[in-house]
Amino acid sequence: MKALFLAGGMGTRLKPLTDSIPKPMIPIMTKPILEQNILKLKTCGVDEIILSTCYKSENIEEYFGDGNKWGVKITYVIEETPLGTGGAIKNTEQYFNETFLVFNADIFCDIDINEMINFHKEKKAMVTIAVTEVGNPTAFGVIEYNENLYATSFTEKPELSQIKSNYINAGIYLFEPEALQLIPAANVVSVERETFPLILEKGHQIGVFKSDAYWMDVGTIKKYIQVQQDILKGICPLPEYLNSTQHVYVGKNPGIHPTVQIISPVYIGEDVTIGENSIIGPNTIIGNGCQVSAGQTISDTIIWDNINIQEDSIFLNIIYGSSSLIYENLNKNKSKPDMTDISAAK
Repeated sequence: MKALFLAGGMGTRLKPLTDSIPKPMIPIMTKPILEQNILKLKTCGVDEIILSTCYKSENIEEYFGDGNKWGVKITYVIEETPLGTGGAIKNTEQYFNETFLVFNADIFCDIDINEMINFHKEKKAMVTIAVTEVGNPTAFGVIEYNENLYATSFTEKPELSQIKSNYINAGIYLFEPEALQLIPAANVVSVERETFPLILEKGHQIGVFKSDAYWMDVGTIKKYIQVQQDILKGICPLPEYLNSTQHVYVGKNPGIHPTVQIISPVYIGEDVTIGENSIIGPNTIIGNGCQVSAGQTISDTIIWDNINIQEDSIFLNIIYGSSSLIYENLNKNKSKPDMTDISAAK
């Protein structure tokens, strides 16, 4: 089966995390979110992937190449200018002649894709949309549906007075190729605001696949932190972490001194060295290839790959990566950590 990832967004709400890398490449537990999703889809029988890219597309292509490392075939379709979700899908039309999956690249979820595929076949719909329930849907696209689980209307980012459903578009779709004929070529098109309502207007059916599985739109720094904390807490399943011992995961080739105190939950990547008398955790993620010198205290912190932390420092509620401190969120009741002794090297 083929899958299309919509991976062209600039990630404006994730700045400064996306100043040097595109949104699909921000790491979730040491792997880019796009890689985590590719691995998920591979288990569902997806063996060919089309990546629709735009912002910093070369960064994505350099990392994934032809996909051989992951056992999939990857093809890149680069937008010179953003075409919107519908325009991006239309722009890849030549690659699809049978049912295909569309996945927003900034979604992290545990939705059962195999079950969704079976549902789509059963409903014989032109498009099937995965939906999830949220408490306040005003920031999302709300979908109303009938008792047979077919969509009846769409409202993007409704006012409170307009809300008739708490089920929102989860950014995962199954498309029949015929649906692409309803999207104009070389235009900026919103599949949510234009294409889906047009499909209903033309008398075609859109299936609504309801799921209560974990789902997160990783579109802001707050949500980026939350999804990783949810993994640490076991709320969001991640295979290697679920199999860890007492909520402490340590990757291959560790160099952790016996005097290091690790307070769960903690996720430590591959080839990480940690010096004596350091305290790591709780709620801490340390990326691959990091070097932590002796006497460090690191808690409630996300550290990206290949960071070298030297001297005595206290890390609290920060994201550190790309050779600099890129996010700090200090609790007013906690003293400001000393950042003067931090060094980083890629």
